[in-house]
Amino acid sequence: MAWDRDIHIKNSSEMVLMREAGRVNALALEAVRKVIRPGVTTADLNAAAEELLAKHNAYSPFKNYGEPPYPASICTSVNEELVHGIPGKRKLRDGDIISVDCGAVVEGFVGDAAFTVGVGEVSDTARKVMAVTEQALAVAIAMMRPGNKTGDISAAIQQYVESQGLYVVREYTGHGVGRKMHEGPQVPNYGTPGTGVPLRPGLTIALEPMVLVGTYKTRVLGNRWTVVSADGSLTAHFEHSVAVTEGDPLILTLP
Repeated sequence: MAWDRDIHIKNSSEMVLMREAGRVNALALEAVRKVIRPGVTTADLNAAAEELLAKHNAYSPFKNYGEPPYPASICTSVNEELVHGIPGKRKLRDGDIISVDCGAVVEGFVGDAAFTVGVGEVSDTARKVMAVTEQALAVAIAMMRPGNKTGDISAAIQQYVESQGLYVVREYTGHGVGRKMHEGPQVPNYGTPGTGVPLRPGLTIALEPMVLVGTYKTRVLGNRWTVVSADGSLTAHFEHSVAVTEGDPLILTLP
């Protein structure tokens, strides 16, 4: 994909639709969050999201995406699974952490967001990786201002995460979002300040820090979707779709 040639600045009417897609997406994630507890299957979480999306005449851009076609409406990634975990018969257990990534298409526009949460009582390491990843997202959002560049966002994420003794993924990135789930620009979780695409009002980006405890290296499982840490250590993933405005950044994926 030619990321730098697929950048779309949204006008005011398009931004209204982006906010509605983001709102529905947030509601779907909240519906999933309410279901998470020991004994629930990841398929149950997918069903909760699909029910909420259908209620709002929305659908997930994840389902049937890619090759092989992704088979679900959300991604459910448990413990060492960083992203793209496929919902199924797996039951959540006390002490797990789970990342849930969800998209919503409303009137042709996409909202995309994710969170990681503990199931029951979790370890200190689990609490740390979740807290650092969530704060890395806040750091990234703060950089979404005119005059900055995408490299400033990437560098800020990397510097914060590595200052906490953790690692950022190299192969998977944030990205523009709008009429398509993946637009330009590409926003890695590592980079150099002052480089990349200039930020200007109307640019909408899905920022998504992906953090690992033991290594930045990953591998893909045999299902050709699920990405895990190469050393089996814990991981976390937080994401919001965010718009650059003339003033403060606008988080689109809030309820």
